[in-house]
Amino acid sequence: MNETLTEVLGEFAATADMGAMPHEVVDEAKRLVLDTLGCALGGVTEPKGRIGIDYGVLLGGSAGEATVFGTPRRSSPVGAAFANAELVSALDFDAVLPPGHVSPYVLPGTLAFAESGAVTGRKLIEAVAVAHEMTYRFGKAMDYVRDMTDGETKLAPVVGYACSVFGAAAAVSMVRGNPAETIAHALGIAGALSPVNSHGAWIRHAPSSTVKYTPAGPLVQAAISAALMAELGHRGDRQILDDAEFGYRRFIATARWEPSHLTDGLGTEWRFPTEATYKPYPHCRVLHAPLDALIGLVREHGIAPAEIDAIRLWGEGWIKEPVWLNNRIEHVQDAQFSIAHGLAAGAHDLPPSRAWQAPEFVFGDSVLGLMNKVTFEVHPEYTAQLAQHPSARPTRIEVDARGTTYAAERSFPKGSPSPDPDTTMTTDELAAKFRANADGVLTDADTEALIEGVLGLDKAEDVRPLLRQAAGRPD
Repeated sequence: MNETLTEVLGEFAATADMGAMPHEVVDEAKRLVLDTLGCALGGVTEPKGRIGIDYGVLLGGSAGEATVFGTPRRSSPVGAAFANAELVSALDFDAVLPPGHVSPYVLPGTLAFAESGAVTGRKLIEAVAVAHEMTYRFGKAMDYVRDMTDGETKLAPVVGYACSVFGAAAAVSMVRGNPAETIAHALGIAGALSPVNSHGAWIRHAPSSTVKYTPAGPLVQAAISAALMAELGHRGDRQILDDAEFGYRRFIATARWEPSHLTDGLGTEWRFPTEATYKPYPHCRVLHAPLDALIGLVREHGIAPAEIDAIRLWGEGWIKEPVWLNNRIEHVQDAQFSIAHGLAAGAHDLPPSRAWQAPEFVFGDSVLGLMNKVTFEVHPEYTAQLAQHPSARPTRIEVDARGTTYAAERSFPKGSPSPDPDTTMTTDELAAKFRANADGVLTDADTEALIEGVLGLDKAEDVRPLLRQAAGRPD
């Protein structure tokens, strides 16, 4: 009898060896951990982050083996993982990888159980790499937000990030030292516990729910439950990925299901680093190329917000949905997705950090007033350029100010691997972003020690001291 997909993926996870991984995979795993920890630190003042902390402590108690990042609070691994997942996703500042966001779902449980289990840095790197690789492959096997039909981008009715539950469950199982058979059962259970793909409804309903597209904390809970239930002896549905008629494909309502993407070259070809993308701005990724162009104009010509008469954007072709066109900013999270608000905020050239979502800035007269001067159209070359390269985001910005029209164009946003080497965020740039997120949350000494420790993660014999440096100052 042929191996099922859960068994193949379980074997991949159980046999992953950092020593056999290409150096770019190891480096990318470290960079993802650094960026994710920074995003958690940045989220501690956000409503979503604060609610996540309180719920996580309610869930896991106020004393335990795992750090609630950015706070002096501790909880059980289950409670801390829930809190940290919500913290990472609070600012919408975290890394992007098909099927969309991945790190907020696959890393919090992994980090919490790595800390409680006192695992080595090598073991953590292996779990981080496997979690991102596995989830990326799921993203390539199913409907994607930028899929094209007859040369046009068309958003599928059901999309989302629920499939991250598999990579998350595998990684928790790995840091707990479970064998391939147990991980295969965990993956079968994870499919049965998977959240729904709610992103499509979230996009189309404004004002949007503040739990976001696929809530991070509950997905992490599901992944942890799957890993521990298998470890305790439950049997999973190991045919759940192979059965296209009644299995996981139906659970998430994907029209496209190409499971060959899950296994082709698995273990020898690591594909996630080619599309691992980092965010320089705490805003939905669809607006990053426009922000690059707009902020460049503002800086080059010294344009003040009060001088601007109009901002015109030609950008992505699939985002004419309520969540992006919403101009009713009632909650700071609304600011993370509104095209008009995002460009109005960008025109103020505030250093990218949680300051972008401070209530006094989000609801300030200068930003809200400038929103009314923003218009948006689809870039005429969007689909053609996207078909040539997955990172392409053709953009044109025009700013009317001082009786002059200033214009700028971009093909690829900062943070994405692309044919333009300048768009890739260097490790030094990610460290600078980490410092901005940690400012006021950690001491300078702990900030620098964390950066150094994460970038040298492969040398850590025990990750506990490192992760515990991400605890915030006492209140």
